[in-house]
Amino acid sequence: MELIKTIDQMRSWTESQRQAGKTIGFVPTMGYLHEAHLSLVEKARAQNDTVVMSIFVNPMQFGPQEDFATYPRDLDRDCRLAEGAGVDVIFHPEPGEIYPQYPPLTAVEVKGITECLCGKSRPGHFTGVATVVLKLFNIVQPHRAYFGQKDYQQLLVIRQMVADLNLPVIIEPVPIKREEDGLAMSSRNAYLSPAERQEALALSQALQMCKNMYSNGELRVSLLIEAMKARILQEPSAVIDYIEIRHATTLAPLTEITGPAVVALAVRIGKTRLIDNLLLEGN
Repeated sequence: MELIKTIDQMRSWTESQRQAGKTIGFVPTMGYLHEAHLSLVEKARAQNDTVVMSIFVNPMQFGPQEDFATYPRDLDRDCRLAEGAGVDVIFHPEPGEIYPQYPPLTAVEVKGITECLCGKSRPGHFTGVATVVLKLFNIVQPHRAYFGQKDYQQLLVIRQMVADLNLPVIIEPVPIKREEDGLAMSSRNAYLSPAERQEALALSQALQMCKNMYSNGELRVSLLIEAMKARILQEPSAVIDYIEIRHATTLAPLTEITGPAVVALAVRIGKTRLIDNLLLEGN
């Protein structure tokens, strides 16, 4: 496995692979890898000749009071895990390589699906995400790129950007990877104390409760959300950012589930903000 730190080197590698007729799968990450990241690599490995993973903690998607400085980082560990999973190249640039001028004078803003959910409570977040992903696509030039469905709104934003800007890359979603007890895998889980880790199970349990109620015929969004809130607020350190049920592709608000819907939530357990979601097919 090769570790590349500059844009010029990354583009040179990409050019050599494309000239050889090889397809490139791309897994963008912020590092501190876990099994969910490796499931992205597994799908990329199965569908492409070569796999590139980026490890870049993107300052542009963090707010001023968020955890950019303390976000977990361990490059040596990440390299071992990535190599074991079959990654061919890790692209690990310094912030100044990606942003020679910061903040950049040019940014990507995707409207219509970024004003709600995480976009409402984290203004500017998805502009930072879309901007860095476009930059990475331009540098790596992959044939396919892989994104986990845990960051469901992010997946929709990237898909919209690719469609609107006619980018020659296929976006491949990968299902949420969970711990055995149901907690969605996340690099931020490392922040949780043992007691908080137990409390965090309320997120997946609330989602499962919602799914069960829906399967039993409950379609009213207000009652489904009320039940989820009640479950989560049983935990002493839980603070709800949002619990919402929206149209699965447009993120339009719903009062009743009559078609495909996403149930999305963000909750702080202690100081750690966690997100999770599930999809309902609708009638």
